[in-house]
Amino acid sequence: MAGMDLTIVWAAIIGFAIMAYVVMDGFDLGIGILFPTFAVGDERDQAMNSIAPVWDGNETWLVMGGGGLFAAFPLAYSIVLPATYPLMIAMLLGLVFRGVAFEFRWREPSHRQLWDIAFSLGSFVAALAQGITLGAILQGIHVENDAYAGGWLDWLSPFSLLTGVSVVVGYALLGATWLIWKTEGSSQRHARKMALRLGVATLLALAAVSAATPFLSYDYWRRWFAMPGVVLTAQVPLLVIICSATFFWALRREFERVPFLMALALFLLGFVGLGISIYPYMVPRAVTIWEAAAPPESQSFMLAGALVIIPLILAYTGWAYWVFRGKAGIHGYH
Repeated sequence: MAGMDLTIVWAAIIGFAIMAYVVMDGFDLGIGILFPTFAVGDERDQAMNSIAPVWDGNETWLVMGGGGLFAAFPLAYSIVLPATYPLMIAMLLGLVFRGVAFEFRWREPSHRQLWDIAFSLGSFVAALAQGITLGAILQGIHVENDAYAGGWLDWLSPFSLLTGVSVVVGYALLGATWLIWKTEGSSQRHARKMALRLGVATLLALAAVSAATPFLSYDYWRRWFAMPGVVLTAQVPLLVIICSATFFWALRREFERVPFLMALALFLLGFVGLGISIYPYMVPRAVTIWEAAAPPESQSFMLAGALVIIPLILAYTGWAYWVFRGKAGIHGYH
C-alpha cells in the first residue's frame, strides 16, 4: 500500500513538472514562434526583453520532468524514449539553437537577422516536436516484453501531426497573451491582434484533438462518455467554454493580465483532459504507473530530495518573476 501511494505521489510530481514546463516555457516558445510577425527593431526587442530574465530558468522543469521520469518510472522512460528518439533529438536541437540565438543576438548585432531566424525556427521545432510526442504517446506505443517493439517512424501519423500543430498554435497564444501583459505601444497592439486570431485557432485545435482522441481507443471513449463518469468529465468542456468566453471578453475590454491567465487555464484544462484519458497508464494501454514504477525504497529516497528541491525551484522562480514584474521596455524593465 505504501508503495502504491508513493507511486501516485511520484506520478503527481512528474505531472506537475511537465505542466509547469508547458506553462512557463510555453510562452517563451510562443514568442519565438510569433517572432517573424513582429517588426524589426523596437517590437522584437521588447518581445525578447520580456522573457530575458526568465527563459532559461523556465526550462528547469523540463530537466526535472525528464530526470524524474527516468528515476521514478524507469520502465516508462525506457519505452517512451526509444519510441520518440527523432522527436527528442529535434526538440533538444531546437532548444539549443534557440538558446544560442538568444545570447548571440545581442552580442553579435551584425548577424542579428540570422540569429532571429534561428531563435524562431528553434522555438517552432521544439514546440512541434513536443506536440507530436504527445500525439505519439496518446495513439499508443507498440510494447512487447516490457520493451519498445515498433519502428523508427511509428510516431508519425495524422493524429500526432494534429497534436503537433495544436501545441504550436497553443504556445503561440501563450506568447501573444504574455506580450499583452509585458509590453506596450505597437508591440502590445500587435500582440492583441494575434491573440484574438490565435484564441480562435487554439479552440478549434483543442476541439479537433478532443474529437479525435476517443476514436483512438475504446478506453478513451469509455472514460469520457460512459456513465456515471460522464457527469464529472463533462465539467471539463464546460469549464473550457467559460474560460474561452472570459478570454474573449477580457481581450475586448483590453485587460492586460486576464487573457494570459485564461490561456493558462485552457492549457490546464487540456492537461486535466489528458490525465482523464490515460490514467492509470504511464504508457497508454501497455504499462500502468505501478508497473512502470521504481522500487518503493528508491521512490522514498528520491522523495526526500524532491521535497527540498521543488520548494527551492518554486521560490527562486517566484522571486525572479516578482523582481521583473514590470513592463519590458526596449532597453529592459521599468
